Amino acid sequence: MASARITLTVPGPHGDREVGLSNPSRVLWPEQGITKRDLAEYLIAVAEPFLAANGARPVSLQRYPDGVDGESFFSKNPPRGAPDYVDAVTVTYNSGRRHPQLVITEIAAAVWAAQMNTVVFHPWASLADDTDNPVELRIDLDPQPGTDFADAVAVAPALRDVLAEGGLDAWIKTSGSRGLHVFCPIEPRHEFLDVRHAVIAAGRELARRMPDQVTVDWWKEERGRRIFVDFNQANRDRTMAGAYSPRALPGATVSTPVTWEELASVDPSSFTVRTMPRRLAEVGDPWAEFAMKPGRIDTLLQWWERDVADGLGELPFPPEFPKMPGEPPRVQPSRARKTED
Repeated sequence: MASARITLTVPGPHGDREVGLSNPSRVLWPEQGITKRDLAEYLIAVAEPFLAANGARPVSLQRYPDGVDGESFFSKNPPRGAPDYVDAVTVTYNSGRRHPQLVITEIAAAVWAAQMNTVVFHPWASLADDTDNPVELRIDLDPQPGTDFADAVAVAPALRDVLAEGGLDAWIKTSGSRGLHVFCPIEPRHEFLDVRHAVIAAGRELARRMPDQVTVDWWKEERGRRIFVDFNQANRDRTMAGAYSPRALPGATVSTPVTWEELASVDPSSFTVRTMPRRLAEVGDPWAEFAMKPGRIDTLLQWWERDVADGLGELPFPPEFPKMPGEPPRVQPSRARKTED
């Protein structure tokens, strides 16, 4: 039986908001017994760091009407009837189409999203006042079959060194799943394609230094038992779970910023919707100063141009993207060889 609707009082920059929550006892994470109300109260508890990481930028909402064991879908555009404290900005997608996209500017908007069974928040790397030029360079260290979180941890410090040589300050968080996300604050001087090239340059340099542990090969059949530097996550309208966003996994894990000093001892399964408020109370937000000293990607772009001159050009784009200049054929290598034979 559906539970009665309740109203939560949500503090914010313009005073308290009264946000309605229908079916607050609906269980979103069955293994943990975590309900929609628990999720809403979690978002209120982590409001400050959550907004710092996910607010004031386009965001896609991944919604699970039947809980994390059910099907999901993405909401990008503000639905009809959205409250006036839910903002939007017009963005340009890779197809060239322009359309309004949701923007969260206060935690009441995130609670409203939880009312719609949003579990995962996917923020863009750019801000609402300049959606075309990212303020973050993002690298996804993605464990491949035969590798795990510990393998990603083993290569992350070397990536930090590469990025430092490129003039960037690297910050790290758990993905909430098996991998790690490395983010660098950058000045919004370059559009998404340039930032993608900077990520490829950094990934190639890391793979040169750790060829048995790291790959930038797009095709899964070529990656082997290595950590994949997922450069395509740097594309326009390609997003990762934001910092402090829950994940739609049985343990109700949260994508969690950590310090480089604690990384080696991190257990990502311990960071959950239930435990995160206590962690913040005890250790604070490791990303509290994240945006204070943005860097520039000029050096990484010089590495990109050097690699292009050496014959290492563009890499494949995701299949839903239009064909891009200089892109190699979107045919997996084994199939291409059979065609040639």
